Parts: sequence; structure tokens; C-alpha cells
Amino acid sequence: MSETTLIPERGQQYCMTTREIAVNLPPNLDPVYSNRIQIAYKEDEVTFLFLHEIPNTNQARAKAIVSISPRHAKSLLDVLGNSLRDYEGKFGKIEPSQGAQPIENVTMRGYS
Repeated sequence: MSETTLIPERGQQYCMTTREIAVNLPPNLDPVYSNRIQIAYKEDEVTFLFLHEIPNTNQARAKAIVSISPRHAKSLLDVLGNSLRDYEGKFGKIEPSQGAQPIENVTMRGYS
């Protein structure tokens, strides 16, 4: 599997490099679906709580919690942006869903 790594270069700019890594996927690792996310942060970590909002209710089920360093979060932002630009280049522009603001699916809060 290829991993895209961001390497700082000349201040705030990043240079993309790719290297091969072996990824061990345990046979009991199930994929999860999330249609809502909560993001919390403190000085030394950013935590993502992936949720599945149950349609036509005011309930959601937690599916996964992932904590990473702020530096990794910044790299994730860059990699996700590049991946979505590639996706749109192949499949067309992603349009916001009708009737709902995309930001409604993300709750951000700081914690100490």
C-alpha cells in the first residue's frame, strides 16, 4: 500500500513524497460507516469521534474514536484536500447535499 507523507520544506510549505509500507489488516477488522463527526482538541491532540446518525431521530451511535497529534491533523487536512481534488478530477465536482449545510455534520469543540 502506498502512503503519502508530507515533509516540511521551506517554512510552511510541504513537499509530497510516497513510500511503500506493509499494512497488516486483521481479519476481524470491520469497516464502519459514519455520516457525522465530532472533533475535539487540546494542546497536544486532536480527537475525532465518528458517529452514525440514525435517520429521522435525534440519536447517533459512536462508531470510532481516533486521536492524533495536531501535526498529524494538519497533514491529514492536506492529504484529504489533495485526495478530494483527485476524486473530483475523476468523478466530477462534489456538490453539498440539498437542504442541509455540510457543516451541520461536524461539531468542533476544544477541551483541556
